[in-house]
Amino acid sequence: MKQIVGFLLILCCFPLLLLLGTKIIDEFTSAKEYENTIQHNIKPPEQANPLPVTMLDRNGNIFSEEYVEWRQQVPLEDVPEIIKQIYLLSEDKEFYTHIGFNVSALARAVVVNSQGSIEQGGSTITQQLVRMRYLSVEQTYERKLTELFYAYELEQLYNKEEILEMYLNEIYFSNQVYGISAAATYYFQKPLEELTIAQMAFIAAIPNNPSLYDPIKKFDNTKARQERLLDILAENKILTVEEAALYKQEQIILNLKVKKQQQPAYSTFVLAELEDLVASAEGYTDQLKAAQTDDEKKIIEEQIDAKVQQLLQSGISIHTALDPEKQRQDEQKIDAILGNGNLQSSSVVIDNSTREIVSVYGGKNYKKFDFHRAYQAVRQPGSAFKPIIVYAPLFETTNYSPSSIVSGSSFCVDNFCPQNYGGGIYGNVSISTAFKHSYNTSAVRLLNEIGLDNAFQFVDKFNFQSLVPQDKTFAAGLGGLNYGVTALELADAYTSFIDGSYMKARSIRSITDAGGHVLYSWPTDKEIVWTGKTIGNIRSLLHDVVTSGTGRGIISNSAYIGAKTGTTNDYKDFWIAGLTNEYTTAVWIGFDNPSSMQSLQNDKIHFKIFNTIMN
Repeated sequence: MKQIVGFLLILCCFPLLLLLGTKIIDEFTSAKEYENTIQHNIKPPEQANPLPVTMLDRNGNIFSEEYVEWRQQVPLEDVPEIIKQIYLLSEDKEFYTHIGFNVSALARAVVVNSQGSIEQGGSTITQQLVRMRYLSVEQTYERKLTELFYAYELEQLYNKEEILEMYLNEIYFSNQVYGISAAATYYFQKPLEELTIAQMAFIAAIPNNPSLYDPIKKFDNTKARQERLLDILAENKILTVEEAALYKQEQIILNLKVKKQQQPAYSTFVLAELEDLVASAEGYTDQLKAAQTDDEKKIIEEQIDAKVQQLLQSGISIHTALDPEKQRQDEQKIDAILGNGNLQSSSVVIDNSTREIVSVYGGKNYKKFDFHRAYQAVRQPGSAFKPIIVYAPLFETTNYSPSSIVSGSSFCVDNFCPQNYGGGIYGNVSISTAFKHSYNTSAVRLLNEIGLDNAFQFVDKFNFQSLVPQDKTFAAGLGGLNYGVTALELADAYTSFIDGSYMKARSIRSITDAGGHVLYSWPTDKEIVWTGKTIGNIRSLLHDVVTSGTGRGIISNSAYIGAKTGTTNDYKDFWIAGLTNEYTTAVWIGFDNPSSMQSLQNDKIHFKIFNTIMN
């Protein structure tokens, strides 16, 4: 019966609309078509508008926010009654009795519009919600008629409280702010319930005309409307006249929210890791590995992008392992060490106890979404790759020890004849000596003994994304790869020298939705890669490098320090990868357009960076 009455009331409006001319007949036909599809078009609203993404450091403090529109959802029961009354009394007094539109107000609007304008709308709260969610704001009769049908149908699908809640979360408060709760935090940096009545009335004044009542540009206009709203509350006995007068006198001082964009190098990295986490959790990573063609990979990558974008728009919080003070100090000190000029660097610092990334350096004077050298700069690792591909696999698959003997003389295999630094030729030396002085001929000899297949079975356990099948050559034993590795990947692999286990290093602890429910987190399972014997031998060799090898000058206040240096052909890349009892890191320096750094060799800039971030 209620539906019949509703449509009869809509039809009663048509004689009034006919006063505007015969053109409305065409509009009526169009409107009837909309009537037939109303049930299909009106659906339970989903949150289609992007909510802010917040990143929190290890202490639970927000350090970065991502949003174009500032939105915060609030349930109706948490909205102060005074705000509900403001909107009901100023926008739609008959909200709880009408069927989506107000017939008397609509009739008045038709009469006014028949005099040459179609701007008078007589809109209810429900109609306003329909416009915001489903329709455009163009001033045409077709759109207005459609609005009536939609408003009526919306009232059939939802109760009044649900509609009012949607409305209060959807209205526009200027300056890309949507919803009453978001307005409170944007203009006063307070939760809605902590605002004074004067402040509530002030922000409630904005949506009537967000341009005219923009508090930042037209404060006086907003204040004047606030006072009119307080008068309305007094006229309707919500406030006394004296209370309204008192609230008008209260000074309004804006405290505008500033988007937090701290730690750009870390937050940029987190967003990249977020994609990896979603791909892994949703099974896309395995699908990519199984894909046979580029087209198949492209489809899967598009699905990953879509999933990540959907997640980002849903209002998630990303809880990270960021140590904000360490990140700040590392960046400041590395910037100072690099000085002016084009020399660049990257580094990643991993907490040994958790395998979490606490600090990343993406480049000098890094700005958000710049080229991030810590995880995007793929460079040849040089001798810093030897522990991963030669020495750890050697100890794992043979009975060799650091004191075992190996020749440092000339050696060729598969037409590959490596040269030692400076062209040196050595006789029989201990593996410890060959390692700490980085003899290339000894490393390739040992790689030949264990075999490329055995060596790469271990390398493949780590997260080296740029390795290709063509890398399976003896040149790889010296870090000679087709593309190379990143600082992140090398530091990540070196964490296996903490205790022999490996778990991919991560910056993200968990992803939670707006309600605080965990959506994603990394698995915490570790894979045993190296035995205790291997770890003991490798840590001994790495320590020898620091005390009496190519790493002299590396220092630490930790009980243990071990590292391996790396220099690539023509001095284009300088590396140090290593660990203390607390942290594991990899440091790279070089130019974005690779060129010789031979003149900088004695400055040991990468040593200074390593010492800074590891102490």
